[in-house]
Amino acid sequence: MKLLAKSLITGLLAVTALTATAQTAKSQKHADRTLKMRQSVFTLIGSNMGALGAMAKGKIPVNAELAKKNATRINQLSFMIEDYLRTDTSKFKLETDALDNIWQEQEKFNKRISALIEASENLKIAADSGDESAIKKAIGRVGKSCGGCHDDFKAE
Repeated sequence: MKLLAKSLITGLLAVTALTATAQTAKSQKHADRTLKMRQSVFTLIGSNMGALGAMAKGKIPVNAELAKKNATRINQLSFMIEDYLRTDTSKFKLETDALDNIWQEQEKFNKRISALIEASENLKIAADSGDESAIKKAIGRVGKSCGGCHDDFKAE
């Protein structure tokens, strides 16, 4: 529990920094490079969610070791979201599904990042327990945190 509390505090401090540090991209090239890095983080999160989603849906057997590995990766990547959103790219023409309200609703966006950090931490704990039901529920919470952000900040 101490590890979870420490991680949550660290995560909350990290996402709080987003509000104070977001700066507008200096050029189209800067915006393009920032977008590429941001999309890379989300692509990696999505790739790690693939197997987890398959476990939750019963398409593949629950594998506690794989669930923990992917939860760890998602957790680490979730801390990187803030890093790649320090640059506001909303003033530039970009091919992205991200909505500009990320920068207008930073507090709400930060809460979504915190939810992913917490959910991925809880999945690691569930995976350590080896309890298949707990793992599936924890995977569902990670998926729900991803979906909540998609609902609010991603064009469909």
